[in-house]
Parts: sequence; structure tokens; C-alpha cells
Amino acid sequence: MKITEVRVYKKDEHDKKLRAFATITFDGCFVVRDIKIIEGSKGLFVAMPSRKIKEECSQCHSRVVIGSRFCCQCGAKMRERESSHGHDPNDKQSEYRDIAHPITADFRDLIQKAILSAYEEQKHKLDPENHSTL
Repeated sequence: MKITEVRVYKKDEHDKKLRAFATITFDGCFVVRDIKIIEGSKGLFVAMPSRKIKEECSQCHSRVVIGSRFCCQCGAKMRERESSHGHDPNDKQSEYRDIAHPITADFRDLIQKAILSAYEEQKHKLDPENHSTL
């Protein structure tokens, strides 16, 4: 599989860690959007697109974001989640699941290098003197 295009989009408002979003195209026929470029304690890294996990309300059966105390449709109190269900209520990361992600470490590395390279290239184009514009 070949990466045929990488686009980086600067984040409009200032955020402590989120620097930009990226879109990557494979073989000119498959695209993944909303990949995040994040400044971590060890430098920049790429986070794949994700969504909040939902559970069903026992009263009205609508889908409610995990961790919600009440159903947004009927107002019923949601049951407490236990760690035995694979969800720690204090762990915010467990509320999200990747929508798309690489299976192997090698492919993850390939994607990350391509996106971070495009990010650095765009930083230099926007302001060659000051690289903190993105």
C-alpha cells in the first residue's frame, strides 16, 4: 500500500497539545480524515480518528455516551459502569475507540513519518523564520 497524498490542516484556535489535523490518501483510492497531530511530552505524535463509545439506555433504548449519568433522550439515570465491563470510569481514554487504525507497528510508523514530515514541511512554508505558527 502506497501513501499518495498527505494534507495537513492548521487548527484555528489555540490548544495546548493539538497542533493540526491531517488527511491521508492510500493508493489514490482510500482516504482517512481527522488524524490528529499532537504535541506530547516526548514530541509530536499522530492519533488516529476516534469516536466516543456509546451504550444503550435501559428505558428508551437510545444510544448514550458511556460515562453519562442520565439519558439525553428520556432523562433516565444510567447504570454505573464497572471495571469488569472493560471500562474504568476514571480513564477518559477508554471512552474512545479508533475508527480506523493501522494493524502493524511498521505501517503505523510509515503513516506517522509521512504525516509529521508534511506537517514540518507546511510549518516551513508558512513561516521559515518562526516554526511555531502551526
